[in-house]
Amino acid sequence: MPHSLAQSTRTFTLSDFDFQLPVELIAQHPAPERSASRLLDGTGVSAQDLIFRDLPSLLLSGDLLVFNDTRVMNARLFGEKSTGGKLELLVERVLGGNQVAAHMRVSKKPEVGASVALIGAPGTHENLRATLLGRWPDANGPMFRFVLTNDAGDDPFTLMARHGHVPLPPYITHADSPEDAARYQTVFAKNPGAVAAPTAALHFDDGLLAAIDVLGVQRAFVTLHVGAGTFAPVKTENLAEHQMHSEWYDVPAATQQAISDCRARGGRLIAVGTTSVRTLESWAKTGQTTGDTNIFITPGFEFKVVDALVTNFHLPKSSLMMLVSAFAGYERVMALYRHAIEQRYRFFSYGDAMLLARQL
Repeated sequence: MPHSLAQSTRTFTLSDFDFQLPVELIAQHPAPERSASRLLDGTGVSAQDLIFRDLPSLLLSGDLLVFNDTRVMNARLFGEKSTGGKLELLVERVLGGNQVAAHMRVSKKPEVGASVALIGAPGTHENLRATLLGRWPDANGPMFRFVLTNDAGDDPFTLMARHGHVPLPPYITHADSPEDAARYQTVFAKNPGAVAAPTAALHFDDGLLAAIDVLGVQRAFVTLHVGAGTFAPVKTENLAEHQMHSEWYDVPAATQQAISDCRARGGRLIAVGTTSVRTLESWAKTGQTTGDTNIFITPGFEFKVVDALVTNFHLPKSSLMMLVSAFAGYERVMALYRHAIEQRYRFFSYGDAMLLARQL
């Protein structure tokens, strides 16, 4: 039975995507240089241990790399209720009219209509506040709708840029620092709206991008505003019962043309990161070039666009483990993860990367 057919006929459960990861392999800081992280080439018969700046040796003239150009917002805001209770907001979406949708961490929820004082950047005094309007996106929604205000009437993007904190993932244990402000952002980040970085793209620096250009490899961009749900573990053993989070995406006309040109010349489309995969395959599946996607890619999914994938190493039981297993084959991915753990690769957002080919 062909490998892909075997995968599509097997029923996977949550436990299939679990693995034991030594805690010391969870990267707490980035590599000293972006392109000095490690790269596991998983495209051949046997795994090859490389450095990320070796990536051009695995590319061919005529290939197309598709990056996610979302920009991570300083989306974490801290505040204090009138009672003195502490509050933390993680802004997931800017809605217009100075309104935002945010996750709220607080011991006792404030009443609708209550205004909370937010902590401004050191040395600033501008009466920064958040007023609770209700839940979002509906009365039973998982997030909350707030109006953000200050004395100057600045918009939420400006307020977050000045007063917010880098929304580091839950497994990174230090408070955000200037290093995080620089390195938890891609060198080509452009469109603000993400609360998590498209981490596979963090390995690219200007020197590596220049080397790729010299090869005749093309570049194109999509936007997907990565949400906090990307870190949420799948909790239902039956994968069909999982409620996938929703994220906003856009595939610009120039990128659609670049993909068409790549196909015409017989090049490979290489997605940089699972967020690029989610964007491209959502577009292929629905025909919608922009909108919200809650696509949940599990083994058996039929990929229409992406030929190869640059990706970091993902959390056990996560939807991203399921995506890469669907893409490259479950057995292969689990074998590559075993190899990565044995060889002490660094995992998660600040960790190392691998290159995968789509199983045929």
